[in-house]
Amino acid sequence: MHLPTEFLLRAGPRRAGKRRAARPHKQWPALLLALALAPSTGATAEELITLKTRDTATQSYLLAAPGPGKTLALAVLFSGGDGKLDLPAWRGNTLRERGNFLVRSRQLFVDRGVATAVVGAPTDHADGMPNSFRKHEMHAQDVQAVIGDLKRRFAGAPVFLIGTSMGTVSAAYVGRALAAQLAGVALTASAFVASGRRSAHGDSNLAGFDFDSIKAPLIFVHHSEDGCGTTPYAEARRHSGRHPLISVTGGHPPHTGPCEALSAHGFLGREEPTVDAIVNWMLKKPYPKEIK
Repeated sequence: MHLPTEFLLRAGPRRAGKRRAARPHKQWPALLLALALAPSTGATAEELITLKTRDTATQSYLLAAPGPGKTLALAVLFSGGDGKLDLPAWRGNTLRERGNFLVRSRQLFVDRGVATAVVGAPTDHADGMPNSFRKHEMHAQDVQAVIGDLKRRFAGAPVFLIGTSMGTVSAAYVGRALAAQLAGVALTASAFVASGRRSAHGDSNLAGFDFDSIKAPLIFVHHSEDGCGTTPYAEARRHSGRHPLISVTGGHPPHTGPCEALSAHGFLGREEPTVDAIVNWMLKKPYPKEIK
């Protein structure tokens, strides 16, 4: 679900006074963040779907959809990081990685007529998906099963893959493998640059990837102030000559490091116009090339 980040960011911590009793207020940012990411009573009901995808694994996804007959498109969402959302343990409570841009913004897609399928790690990668798996045909096989299930539930609705940060590795590689089944691929805060050996990922990411090999409509969405070394805006600009780019500026000051979600890297404070633009592109409506 989604609550406006303005709720979090307008209500900043009070300045602590000299009295020791004021010290607990230093915890307010964390408490407000927890409230901002908690489920809303007005959120769309979600359903956990688990599919047998391979002999050794099952694949779960979290489905949220508009009301009956209101689904205009389908979006398979890939979060960043290691993709470990602990979906099999979900019982209507909050998700791991709930602060991720796509995870926290999924209700915005639903509000605009797009059913969302948040894909987590399969059971044979319960500790998370390294990029070697995100690039593997087994991952594409798992996602293909999700797409097939969605098409059975929402006959005729176009299917899109949307990834953010490390999730763009999934969206790009799976998008290339399954392009014939897709209406498009959207890559947000793309991992253009290889990760260092000491990083949690230590992979080439999308460095050297041939984006022209994705035989489905492709769009990049990137914040111009993204400060993460793996996801430089300059690379998005470089690719914009061949594929459309939505450039985002502004938003709220960061509440996390530059490679984490509550910063420009995760479109903090610009979620609604960013989702608006992505959905308009999906539905073949006019969309802004710049969000200011």
